[in-house]
Amino acid sequence: MTTPRIALSIAGSDPSGGAGIQADLKTFHALGVYGAAALAGLTVQNTQGVRDARPVDPAFVRAQVEAVLDDLPVAATKLGMLSNAEVAGAVADLLDERRADFGVVVLDPVMVATSGDKLLHDDAISVVRERLMRQADVITPNVPEAAVLLGTGPAVDATGVIAQANALVAAGARAALVKGGHLSDAQVTDAFATAEGVAILSGPRIESRHTHGTGCTLSSAIAAFAARNGDSPQTGVRLPSVEQARDYLMRAIDSGSRWTLSRTPTLGHGPVDHFVDAL
Repeated sequence: MTTPRIALSIAGSDPSGGAGIQADLKTFHALGVYGAAALAGLTVQNTQGVRDARPVDPAFVRAQVEAVLDDLPVAATKLGMLSNAEVAGAVADLLDERRADFGVVVLDPVMVATSGDKLLHDDAISVVRERLMRQADVITPNVPEAAVLLGTGPAVDATGVIAQANALVAAGARAALVKGGHLSDAQVTDAFATAEGVAILSGPRIESRHTHGTGCTLSSAIAAFAARNGDSPQTGVRLPSVEQARDYLMRAIDSGSRWTLSRTPTLGHGPVDHFVDAL
């Protein structure tokens, strides 16, 4: 008998399947870990944008997570869209009470969808900044999200991305991966900072409209590789897990760039190919 490595996603939904918990579960499965999920928010969205979003009752979010933790030995947890301050606070409270049961924690501070639609209430930002960021083993904001968390203007170049990552660690994050995909450079530069220093991860930009759910996919891939690689709350999320997750995402974007899914593919943002490695 064997027990597979288990990863848990606490995040919002995407009925079109490209982002949120649906993308997280696809990523977990594609990368060889058993995926569990607790819904923290519901959305009405597709590749064209978000039509509506509603939070799940905080007590019900907590009950979902407790049901998983009481039964399954979770090696890694990904936190995604947490909707509002009440939901984010309920998750933070449970982390305070049962931190060891969550395994490695990867925080993707989802604030705005690829389409530009807002997914996090303003009142939740302080919970993310003051509590969840300090409880997580790594936080994975994009450039605009990092700017909100730091209360500064967004980075405009790779040097700014590096500075944001270092600033988040100085502000209390154990590790920060700031993603430079929002910049327009031919090279996409991400910065992974810890108290020991910063690693620069760079590669050519893949021109594609299929970028829906890239942040969800990357953060869940980090959780999956952290679980597979034996990263723990003691070690934190280590650089190889981040590098492997980033490589997986780049290949998924490249493969998805050749898809046509939407009835109007030139107007929205399609998903990546989560099963790029499947036979």
